[in-house]
Amino acid sequence: MYGTSDPTAAERTAFRRAEKQYKLYKTLNVKGRSRSRSRSGCRPSSGEGGGADLSAVVDFHALLAADGELPDGIGRRECPGFDRPVFCFLDRPGFYFIPGALSTEEQCCWIRESLKTFPQPPNRTNLTAIYGSISDLLIAAENQQILVEAENPDIQERNKQNNCGGKTESKYFKFVDSESQKGEEHRSNAATTLVRKLRWSTLGLQFDWSKRNYDVSLPHNKIPGALASLAKKMAIPAMPSGEEFKPEAAIVNYYGPSDMLGGHVDDMEADWTKPIVSISLGCKCIFLLGGKTRDEVPTAMFLRSGDIVLMAGEARERFHGVPRIFTESDQQEIPALISQLSSGDDVFILEYIKNSRININIRQVY
Repeated sequence: MYGTSDPTAAERTAFRRAEKQYKLYKTLNVKGRSRSRSRSGCRPSSGEGGGADLSAVVDFHALLAADGELPDGIGRRECPGFDRPVFCFLDRPGFYFIPGALSTEEQCCWIRESLKTFPQPPNRTNLTAIYGSISDLLIAAENQQILVEAENPDIQERNKQNNCGGKTESKYFKFVDSESQKGEEHRSNAATTLVRKLRWSTLGLQFDWSKRNYDVSLPHNKIPGALASLAKKMAIPAMPSGEEFKPEAAIVNYYGPSDMLGGHVDDMEADWTKPIVSISLGCKCIFLLGGKTRDEVPTAMFLRSGDIVLMAGEARERFHGVPRIFTESDQQEIPALISQLSSGDDVFILEYIKNSRININIRQVY
């Protein structure tokens, strides 16, 4: 699904060159000199897009606002009963772009759910293999708690952890107030740090990254009803006539300032005629849509908070990825989110989303 087995060969491909073109490079001053880096903690290089040439990046929001003749190769999809604008590439069937599909209120709702509810057991995250099943991560972060290893775990709690697929045979972790641990020698992790280390969570049928398939034996809940309803509605432009999308699994990706998603294809579902419904939240990013091999030159486009992308049929065979998110205050393009989340209850979420992006992609597995 992700990456390539031959990094040297990948460097020579058109897709890899595009990734490097748009990747965030930062400048670090070393003894009076500066050099380019891509690690966090360094200042972004100057210029629009951190020095990258963004002139060829497709901007569907600008096309929608212009309400004029579309550039060659881009079309509008007319879909009876669907009340939002839908763009497509004429030479890349199965790919659909819905700009501004979600209202600001809806975006805030799904950002909250992505941080508060979606990492909850029995859903698994990238932290599960390390700490087992941990609950209420966001609440712990908001309360400045720390995660510590406990010596005498409750049996019920241990069983719940083991059922979640984590390596918890001899370890048990729980959140406690940091003040209560002063003078103790426990190994601990701040909940705020763990939120920042969150990279993915899985909803519905659980995806096993090591085996690259869905493991139906793992405990799981159904996709939340509101998310399932949204996915069904938004999938309409990409669905075969007379059929309804069946949301069975979702992967939530969490991007920090220097994170990227390398070129890959999503090929683990049984029926590729059914779309992946991909929801963007938070900071703006660049999305690359390539061809069936990495040798084809990809098309770059901006994805903003509230946009939705559909990929079905032939589009499912195309390499795609996210080489860059824009966290600089003049390029995030999230003023409405900042305003909406500026209440006391959402202070932590606000600070998180100012330099983060969340992507929820919903799938029909069978």
